[in-house]
Amino acid sequence: MKGQNKLFIAIIIALLLGVGIGGIVHVSYPDSAEPFSKNIKLLGTVFIRLVQMIIAPLVFTTLVVGIAKMSDIKMIGRVGTKAMLWFISASLISLFIGLILVNWLEPGHVTKLPIQDVASADELLKSSKSFSMEDFVKHMIPKSLFEAFATNEVLQIVVFAVMFGVALANLGEEYAKPVVKLFDIIAHAILKMVGYIMWFAPLGVLGAIAAVVATNGFEIFKVYAIYLRDFFFAIGVLWLVLLLVGYFILGNRLFDLLKRIKEPLLIAFSTTSSEAVFPKLVEELEKFGCNSRVVSFILPLGYSFNLDGSMMYMTFASIFIAQIYGIEMTLGQQITMLLVLMLTSKGIAGVPRASLVIIVATCSMFGIPPEGIALILPIDHFCDMGRSMTNVLGNTLATTAVSKWEGQLTEPLDKI
Repeated sequence: MKGQNKLFIAIIIALLLGVGIGGIVHVSYPDSAEPFSKNIKLLGTVFIRLVQMIIAPLVFTTLVVGIAKMSDIKMIGRVGTKAMLWFISASLISLFIGLILVNWLEPGHVTKLPIQDVASADELLKSSKSFSMEDFVKHMIPKSLFEAFATNEVLQIVVFAVMFGVALANLGEEYAKPVVKLFDIIAHAILKMVGYIMWFAPLGVLGAIAAVVATNGFEIFKVYAIYLRDFFFAIGVLWLVLLLVGYFILGNRLFDLLKRIKEPLLIAFSTTSSEAVFPKLVEELEKFGCNSRVVSFILPLGYSFNLDGSMMYMTFASIFIAQIYGIEMTLGQQITMLLVLMLTSKGIAGVPRASLVIIVATCSMFGIPPEGIALILPIDHFCDMGRSMTNVLGNTLATTAVSKWEGQLTEPLDKI
């Protein structure tokens, strides 16, 4: 635990240094802000790419081993059903919280923002035009496992790994055991790499924070104060609901769980990447006492189907854009939008700026000017901090809850 505390302190120091250095560059050397940001952001890029390097093999090996070791196909179906019930319920609650609060707080009615980042908005518009049910199916079912590995398409890897794991489980122990053993060793080796990679996290945090502050300065918080205030209030409400459900299921062990995932939460918040903490989250959940087979099965699914922060943000941002343009939507239209978001958002976790692409596509469907996405692009980085951290919390609670329901939650490994 001492090593964990040292890493946590190092991340906090890096976060403060990043804000300080970025602020100095923005105030004292404004002409150098853009090249400075571009260069120092490479620190964050190095960390993210190191993590992305091990995501695909880790998801594949842990999921295959987890399913193959279950051997009981009924258990796979039971665990999968419980997980999907959690994912659907959590997604609907997240969407409804965003819908209710954006209508109550009405940030778009009191805030007039200039259209900015048109080029970036056009880019998103082009990305969203091709989104259809056909693309969803293509995104879910891999054409090639190697292509899925090369592009880090987690959902495609999950689909293949589940089928391969079920096949191994039905093959018989005599044939399957050597393959399962090999994958188990590979998974443990990759988890060992996690410890090395995590020590790059402070540098990644420093680079990401310094870059955004140097470019935008502190004024960005003033310009979008109302929107950020209301969004983070909504995130706070969602956290309260998730933690209450977590306490109802886990009791006082919830506090130990939160203590263990403080680093993944902070890294997700700082780097705006819930994917970046996946390996560390696997490690901490297993130490907490979650069954390794359940963790390796539920967590990868959660990264595609259980993004609570992103779900809430989609309704919040879509209705906000409608408010900015003075478009009044009936309750029926808003609920229809919510259900559309519920369906179209599944399985696009691997797409860059996935939430924004789905928001653009949904706005187009409901007669809201999709160009309005440009209104929130300048502060999307800060909103992404909140939703990435919430995604991590939601998947952590989903995994521990299913472990508890399966009777597979033991005492913490480091306390036995």
